[in-house]
Amino acid sequence: MTPGTAQRPQMSVEEFEELARNAPENVELEFLDGRLYVKHGPIGVEDFEELSRRAPETVTLELINGKLEVKPVPDQLHGAIIMWLIRQCMHQRPDLALYPEQGLKINTYRQGHAKADGALVPVDHFVGQVGEWADPDGVLLTVEVTLRDSDAKRRDHNEKRIGYAEADIPVYLLVDRDSDTLVVYSEPSHGTYQKHVSYKYGDTVTLPDPVGITLDTEKLKDYAH
Repeated sequence: MTPGTAQRPQMSVEEFEELARNAPENVELEFLDGRLYVKHGPIGVEDFEELSRRAPETVTLELINGKLEVKPVPDQLHGAIIMWLIRQCMHQRPDLALYPEQGLKINTYRQGHAKADGALVPVDHFVGQVGEWADPDGVLLTVEVTLRDSDAKRRDHNEKRIGYAEADIPVYLLVDRDSDTLVVYSEPSHGTYQKHVSYKYGDTVTLPDPVGITLDTEKLKDYAH
């Protein structure tokens, strides 16, 4: 395995036990085969938000299509890719800011809650919003960088893509580290991105309006597995 790519399990037993102790009274959790479940699911939005507030600092929860999920802890190369993207955005669009690990309300009628690896918005756009889960209106771009976790990769490729489209976020950038590609989704309509284009590491990637940023992805070859 490439140095810096090692990843711990989704959640430890100790983290689960702390989460279960602090869960809302009507939420009963189970931990089976390293995965978190709601025993009498699905979990409601209010209970989810309360559970997320009470979770250990080392545990990031998401609610995708009504299902409680644990977002795996990213490795160092994941963080390097996000920082590479932040620098490019700041250089080309100083009027915008890419917020890492931004909580967003997505899916139909905002019932889903996703922690995007990156959310691009005008500077200070989130100032004044209460809580960790922001309304997606005004978000120009979301970013997900895949991890070595099959469930997380499925969410990035499918469930989150659909959720971001349903929220009418104009552009979704998926960095797929398994295939060393970037996929740009755009033109959301009726819960689906109408257009998507794939690029290999090293290509010049143009993020369509309203983002208007051109990425030189040659550096990503240094982060390839």
